[in-house]
Amino acid sequence: MKRWHILFEDNHCLVVEKPAGVLTMGDETGDENMVQLAMDDLKIRHQKPGNVYVGLVHRLDRPVSGVLLLAKTSKAASRLSAQFREREPEKVYLAIVEGQLNPAAGEIVDWLIKDQERNHTRVTSPQTPGAKQAKLRYRQLETLVTPEGIRTLVEVQPMTGRSHQIRVQLAHAGASILGDLRYGSKTPLGKMIALHARSLTFEHPVQKQPLTIYAPLPSDWKPFMNPLLWEKFQTAGESAAESSHR
Repeated sequence: MKRWHILFEDNHCLVVEKPAGVLTMGDETGDENMVQLAMDDLKIRHQKPGNVYVGLVHRLDRPVSGVLLLAKTSKAASRLSAQFREREPEKVYLAIVEGQLNPAAGEIVDWLIKDQERNHTRVTSPQTPGAKQAKLRYRQLETLVTPEGIRTLVEVQPMTGRSHQIRVQLAHAGASILGDLRYGSKTPLGKMIALHARSLTFEHPVQKQPLTIYAPLPSDWKPFMNPLLWEKFQTAGESAAESSHR
């Protein structure tokens, strides 16, 4: 994998831009993953002879790109993990969906259940044993008519943290994420789906100040977007990430 883009780093936190198609943490496949890549990168850059610590405090699905926060100390990992358990960090995603959502902005509430063996989540009734409530807010930003059909750029803010939540809820609302064949998309995009963790706001584990980190959009998205909107998101993401370093 090409060298990643570090969005923010200090003695306690490492925030990187996760590429689509890369695992967040290792699994039985043995494929490269962000945690091991971070350990290797820190070891080389800081010339550490032994093992380095990297703590995972949240995850992004393999085909999803965007902001990924890692901890560089066990104390930071503990404090950041507590924030995520309490749903304190604010996550904002961008998605390109097939079709449109109606209304153009709103809140979606569903009950979800996950099939662990198939790694597949579906919408069910509140009475289903093991079902968990899932909430998200969304607003449509742009709709384009293409030869392949209508494509809509949507901003999504999950209010809960269920497995595959955004993917399942948008698909159930009639707007599957582009490339997400698992949940109804008719357009294959290889290892990626058009879902990007655009920004993450969290409290610094030591300084106790809020930080908002942005990740620029993947270049693979450019053909699906209005050029002016594309440039807007690229510029906004870079300037916001830089301001977080100061």
